[in-house]
Amino acid sequence: MPFIPHTEKDVADMLARVGVDNISQLFEEIPPALRIAGLSGIAPALSEAEISRLMQTRARADGEPLCFLGAGAYDHYVPAAVWDIATRGEFYSAYTPYQAEASQGTLQVVYEFQTMLASLTGLDVSNASLYDGATAFAEACLMAVRANRANKSRRILVPRLLSPVFRDVARGILSGQKVELVELPMLDGQTDMAALASMAGQPCAAVAIQNPTFLGSLDKVDELTDWAHAQGALVIAVTNPTSLALLKAPGQWGQTGADIACGEGQPLGVPMSSGGPYFGFMVCRQALVRQMPGRIVGRTVDREDKPGFTLTLQAREQHIRRSRATSNICTNQGLIATAATIYMSLLGSAGLREVAVSCNANTHALVEALTAIPGVTRLFAAPFFHEAVLQLDRPVAGVLAALSAQGILGGYDLSADYPELGDAVLVCATETRGAADIARYAAELAKLLGAKA
Repeated sequence: MPFIPHTEKDVADMLARVGVDNISQLFEEIPPALRIAGLSGIAPALSEAEISRLMQTRARADGEPLCFLGAGAYDHYVPAAVWDIATRGEFYSAYTPYQAEASQGTLQVVYEFQTMLASLTGLDVSNASLYDGATAFAEACLMAVRANRANKSRRILVPRLLSPVFRDVARGILSGQKVELVELPMLDGQTDMAALASMAGQPCAAVAIQNPTFLGSLDKVDELTDWAHAQGALVIAVTNPTSLALLKAPGQWGQTGADIACGEGQPLGVPMSSGGPYFGFMVCRQALVRQMPGRIVGRTVDREDKPGFTLTLQAREQHIRRSRATSNICTNQGLIATAATIYMSLLGSAGLREVAVSCNANTHALVEALTAIPGVTRLFAAPFFHEAVLQLDRPVAGVLAALSAQGILGGYDLSADYPELGDAVLVCATETRGAADIARYAAELAKLLGAKA
């Protein structure tokens, strides 16, 4: 929205109305020692035209590099209609739909969002979204501890293949509530089943399974799900929603399916935008619905049998005394979830599948082209969706910096999060990367590694 400053007359009128002579009198309760005369390092004021020119110059300086970087945020094509519709005033400025009679449009959008997420994950009930994927996972862990009444354990088994960001955020949120995350080792890009078997009989509230994993590989979801349920643990599925147009839905994993699914919704029509804002999603089985945090919108009919929408459940600390609240999440990412709903509506199930198939095909083509270069090998034999780990014959950081200088974001350096993998890089190709893009990446990498493409 444009910034419209108050004129000096506006300010004078407002001060006269409240009965003070100047603005500083409004802050007399602040001790003088805590006040400052001004802010140093702030540039002089610019006009709107000057600001626009400055920001355009800075945007051009960023360039438009070819992006082969994933690791949790993905460069998908977003149809123009998505944000043209989402930024209409009816959506853009809508507030929390406390009054159902005045918020039917907003409520219907949330209801459609929930329905689509439930369909994608193969589970029963979705909430209205959460802040992001990492906090959604932390909330799923707390939900599992509350919901698993047959098991009083406060331990969650999490694979090392789970996103490092998700693990770090979850530890920060869960540690104060005495919930422990126990890490499961990996073997060739999948959860080490032998190590998991050694934990049989040790109580845990839930087992988390990320599929595709953070390293791009596909895990043994059926075996893991059945093992967890045999131990009396719930299953938390962490997944990329785009992949669900191609892969088995969490609700179909193993004999009885996962119990909770969550993840990052950014792939569904949300630009990468320097890291956000994004949104998290959470879906669960009907039996667990009263332990789900956030809002749930339901559809009903009035006395004249006309359909209507309303907030059905609001398990929030604003509405329930804190000791009985299921979560401290006080809102949802309404606008971002609206954009995701529009994106899914425009593409439909066939369009989502086409995107997923293209991502998978492009990444296979990318891996084939890059591993043809001496000094580049694929690290894991496990199948993958649209990311894969490659090992280089030299440190990754220097290679990625050199590629960046050529306008290519070559991937994610895994040395900090997975030092045991050596000089490894996580590469990704979405539907936006074509054969010419892949050929350019391969040619530049071959030059850097001193080989012929």
